[in-house]
Amino acid sequence: MDKNQSFELYQAPVMAQQDERGILTHHTRDEVDMARLGKKQVLKRNFGFMSMLGFSCTMMVTWEAILIVFLDGFKNGGPAGLVYGYLVVWFGATCVFITMAELSSMAPTSGGQYHWVSMLAPQSSRKFLSFLTGWLTATGWQASVASGGYLSGTLIQGMIVLNNPQYDPQRWQGTLLLWAVVFVAVFINTIISNLLPMLEGLILIIHVLGFFAIMIPLVYMSSHGSTSSVFTTFVDGGGWGNQGLSFWVGIIGNVFAFLGSDGTIHMAEEIQNASTIVPYSLLASITLNGFLGFGMLIAVLFCLGDLDAAENSPTGYPFMEIFMQATRSAAGSSVMITIVTILQICATIACLAGSSRMTWSFARDHGLPGWRILSRVDPRTSIPTASVAFTTTIACLLGLINIGSTNAFNDVISLTVGALYFSYLICSVLLLWRRCTGGIAPSYDALQQSQHSGEVRLAWGPWKIPGWAGIAVNICGIVYMTIILFFSFWPASKPATAANMNYSVLVLGSVVIFCVVYYVTMAHRMYQGPLIERHEL
Repeated sequence: MDKNQSFELYQAPVMAQQDERGILTHHTRDEVDMARLGKKQVLKRNFGFMSMLGFSCTMMVTWEAILIVFLDGFKNGGPAGLVYGYLVVWFGATCVFITMAELSSMAPTSGGQYHWVSMLAPQSSRKFLSFLTGWLTATGWQASVASGGYLSGTLIQGMIVLNNPQYDPQRWQGTLLLWAVVFVAVFINTIISNLLPMLEGLILIIHVLGFFAIMIPLVYMSSHGSTSSVFTTFVDGGGWGNQGLSFWVGIIGNVFAFLGSDGTIHMAEEIQNASTIVPYSLLASITLNGFLGFGMLIAVLFCLGDLDAAENSPTGYPFMEIFMQATRSAAGSSVMITIVTILQICATIACLAGSSRMTWSFARDHGLPGWRILSRVDPRTSIPTASVAFTTTIACLLGLINIGSTNAFNDVISLTVGALYFSYLICSVLLLWRRCTGGIAPSYDALQQSQHSGEVRLAWGPWKIPGWAGIAVNICGIVYMTIILFFSFWPASKPATAANMNYSVLVLGSVVIFCVVYYVTMAHRMYQGPLIERHEL
């Protein structure tokens, strides 16, 4: 078959070796999966469950993000809005990632969403929907690297202000710090890339121990608010005149705290036994981070102290002032802030890895301009260094926007939520359609038996939610994502002006328009969907 030809998933016959018990070994299962997907194994499978769990948990940095974006939800929703909004987002995100786990078990590939859309969509729209989804996913992940670098840089600036009130933080300094954090991520992802799995396991330990290292002194040393002030107090700080509307506008901060776990999906071709480990690491990370994030949220809400001082903190981050009020020590607060900052830098390292793999995968299927260069893999390290360099360049260029306007830069990085959730939504709707119309075989063996009759062309992987429970989870996820997408484009306060307007809808719309124009004029000839590189083991 011609290399430039699109393929029907699971059509290539493969022969799998079995052990003495007749069970596929982990290595052989990965080989079979790659053969069924028509892809060559060019990346090293260095990650196991624990290293991937660390990768996924630190990419989300849920309890850390709760501290970082605390003010967004507090202004729109208040303490009670944050608590109940967190529970809604935790449930909704779990439904979304159960769906992603099912798909990653069915097709464990670094392409993720665009590859799944290609295999799920009707023949008439398969190529375009896959191309659009690939662009949305790639765009969202490029913005996430810039976002992680920006947050890390401004956390460092905030800690300097805490210790030196005379320091006047400048936006250009924040951009330089962003660049420094990104280049640290580049160093770890290229020069010492072979140590990344071990580092992710170590970071998981820091992620969990850091939670207790912050929460215990915070709770022990702070004065505590009342239960009613936490669980029954709502705030409409955005001036919407409707508490329900204010709640949904403020929920986006909690959404950000659960964003990024799908980076695990894009590392699938570097994970041993990926069709099982990827789903388990996704769900384990969202469960562990969910509990840690909720615990940190409750602790902070009970330990607010002087709220006005926290909201107007010169550091730019209210949680830094909350730490200062609790410890009454700049040194003690700095240690706590350093833990958050280090873990945010670690999240940026993971974001760069996931983003570069997504870029590399989409490029090897000819979905991006310059795909010949971006699809290259360094034979010495088995790292897609060209895609790492491309992702780094985009993050550094986006960082320049911050020099001109912080608000404009925030609108660009908020694109992460809109673009990634849009890609999740397309996948979820198509999966729901397939499973409701009986278009997925119960297993690969059943698929092989049915291929001669032409009844189905898809098969479930080793992990899925069966029957009506799976359909219900899909529906809940779709409803949740639709609501989140709608409110992710709202401004934080009313009235909306040129200064406080949320321009992320404009940015996302521009990406979609460019994608459509590029597809119609050029890409429809180059992009044929995921390409077959191999047929059998």
